[in-house]
Amino acid sequence: MPAVCGVRHGAVRVLIVDDEPELTELLSWAVEEAGWQPFLAGDGRSALTLARSCAPHAVVLDGMLPDLDGVNVLRRLRYEYAGLPVLMLTARDALEHRLDGLSAGADDYVTKPFSLEEVMLRLRGLLRRAGTEETVADEPVRVLGDLVLAERTRQVQRAGEPVSLTAKEFDLLRFLMSHPRQVLSKAQILDHVWNNSFESEGNLVEVYVYGLRGKIDKGRAPMIHTVRGAGYVIRAAGDGA
Repeated sequence: MPAVCGVRHGAVRVLIVDDEPELTELLSWAVEEAGWQPFLAGDGRSALTLARSCAPHAVVLDGMLPDLDGVNVLRRLRYEYAGLPVLMLTARDALEHRLDGLSAGADDYVTKPFSLEEVMLRLRGLLRRAGTEETVADEPVRVLGDLVLAERTRQVQRAGEPVSLTAKEFDLLRFLMSHPRQVLSKAQILDHVWNNSFESEGNLVEVYVYGLRGKIDKGRAPMIHTVRGAGYVIRAAGDGA
């Protein structure tokens, strides 16, 4: 499963985690019919990687996966994304298993075999309670590797962790992410981020790039790079192009 997702602007993103291809295809079809965007994972580790890069609005999670137990995946998701709605699927109707999932942070439960209509009704209910459908439609999201930037809420995450930026740092990052892998000169950055409000660029751009890099790249594989004599470029970690 690739780490970079083709996020569709304005779409509710639903992560579907199940090791049964026929079931994931069916759920994916239903999610698309609802006007949402599905992302599919067949095991727990892929699901966690995908969640960090695609920032889903909701998760449909099978309780039994080939590598990590679904409850363990749920606990890790809940640790990283406290408010993320999670609908658990299980082939076991035992009360103990249901309570394990709910105590780990599941918002709702559906037992296999289930009707597709029931899953979608419950999922829509979770999204409605979270207020997701009312806010996502007008919120473009930019994704580059494990870096996610939400336009409307001005929130930034790297590898699932929130990154606190000043207003001008956010504007700078947004401009860089709108031109991935493209070298941008100091003059271009000054023109677009500061709207020509400074007659001379001085070291203003350099100072802000330094500060932004300290927040985005600190302790992680670097994404913001200096191209000596030319400017700056942002690209996904590990992309050496």
